[in-house]
Amino acid sequence: MKVLGIDLGSREVKLVLMEDRQVLETKKISTMSFYRDYCQYDEVLKVDEEKLGMTFDIGISTGYGRNNTDLNRFKAINEIKAHVYGAVCQTGLKDFILLDVGGQDVKIVKVEKGLATDLELNEKCAASCGRYLENMANVLEVSLDDMSEHYENPVALNSTCAVFSESELIGRIAEGVSMERLCAGVNYSMYHRLKPLLTRFKGRRLVLAGGVANNSAVKHYLKGHYDEIIRLEEPQLNGAIGCCYYGSGKF
Repeated sequence: MKVLGIDLGSREVKLVLMEDRQVLETKKISTMSFYRDYCQYDEVLKVDEEKLGMTFDIGISTGYGRNNTDLNRFKAINEIKAHVYGAVCQTGLKDFILLDVGGQDVKIVKVEKGLATDLELNEKCAASCGRYLENMANVLEVSLDDMSEHYENPVALNSTCAVFSESELIGRIAEGVSMERLCAGVNYSMYHRLKPLLTRFKGRRLVLAGGVANNSAVKHYLKGHYDEIIRLEEPQLNGAIGCCYYGSGKF
């Protein structure tokens, strides 16, 4: 039985096709392209399943767009459930703290015996989300991958607002601060904003999901707080994988 999981994110739509809990195919489409090229509007957004090009028996959806997009053969589940199931599927673990930093939100979930028992969400400020890192990398004219490698001697960036942080960073550039310190400063400021959200989530093991899981510097800063930090093999596909995992066990 083939299960298709779809995570309708704010920046990107992720699709995963699984059979017997083995990944057969994956696809990532920008949200704009997905709605433009794979959907048509008829009072609600309707997805053209043929255009997806992925044959499946069961469909499970999650993400921002799960309730305003018509997916005829899909059952919708909430994002927390999807991401917890995705982390369980990818790690085989049942007890951990899940930190999912997406493009426009942060989810921190305490998982015990494979179930979410506590959570913290941040959906109001972009300064602790992936979009912040993207914007700052654009200001520095470096790739996200290059920026994420730097963590030593970070320059202080004190602004608490994502918009004002850009102006502050430009000011530091004008002062002649090295590119390495500027990149480290951006990464440290991200960690500094995440740290208060993690304070009430004590645990031995932290699992990283979402695009920011690829940031080596943030992972380095977090090492002092947990005995073990695990980056998922497919951090950005985690929600879609969780949909498949849920679907394969429920039908």
